[in-house]
Amino acid sequence: MGWLFYTDRRVQTYADEKAEITRLSTSHGDRRKTELVKACKVGSTWYAAAKVTNLDGTAVEDTTFVTDADGSITFGAVFLTRYDDGCWGYKDMEESAGPNEARAPLGLIELLSDLKDPDSYAQDWRQRCRDWASIPDYEEGDKIRLAKPVTLTDSSTCQIVTATHYERGRQKRRCYRIEGTGGLVRLSRASLAGSELLSSAKGGASPMLAEYLAGRE
Repeated sequence: MGWLFYTDRRVQTYADEKAEITRLSTSHGDRRKTELVKACKVGSTWYAAAKVTNLDGTAVEDTTFVTDADGSITFGAVFLTRYDDGCWGYKDMEESAGPNEARAPLGLIELLSDLKDPDSYAQDWRQRCRDWASIPDYEEGDKIRLAKPVTLTDSSTCQIVTATHYERGRQKRRCYRIEGTGGLVRLSRASLAGSELLSSAKGGASPMLAEYLAGRE
């Protein structure tokens, strides 16, 4: 499905977007109905859990999902969204298609029905969501070993870093001090996947003292 842009609907706020996601995730046919169970927005992407139920009360049979105890199935969906010339547009994809965007919260993943194929695209997507959620929020002074070296703009690499920050105006921006060189680098959250905490920040210590103590360990 390509991008679709509305011209007859006012989609300007978070509430407007959620109302559209609810509408897009809801349908009532002759035999089945689909209803939104939960929706979460991460960046410009919406993640949804939608429940499918047979109107006659029989169990839903599906080749991808295991039927839940109440006879329904609940699947995950991804809605990429953007604005173009003031119009809100979306592109949707069901989890079994293996969406690239995989940052759905664990609370939403836990609502989904079990999968019949452990090697399916949907299983891979759910695992990528879990991997993203497992990335820790490091504290000032934490010493970290990255899962693999990161190549910097000067072609050098770094793998052991210490969480710190720099200030821009009145805002503190997270960055990391490189082991050995002392240089500072910004790292994306994705680059922290699979990282290992080598030593934790000292409680109550100033950022400068935390770095000093980490260097003595």
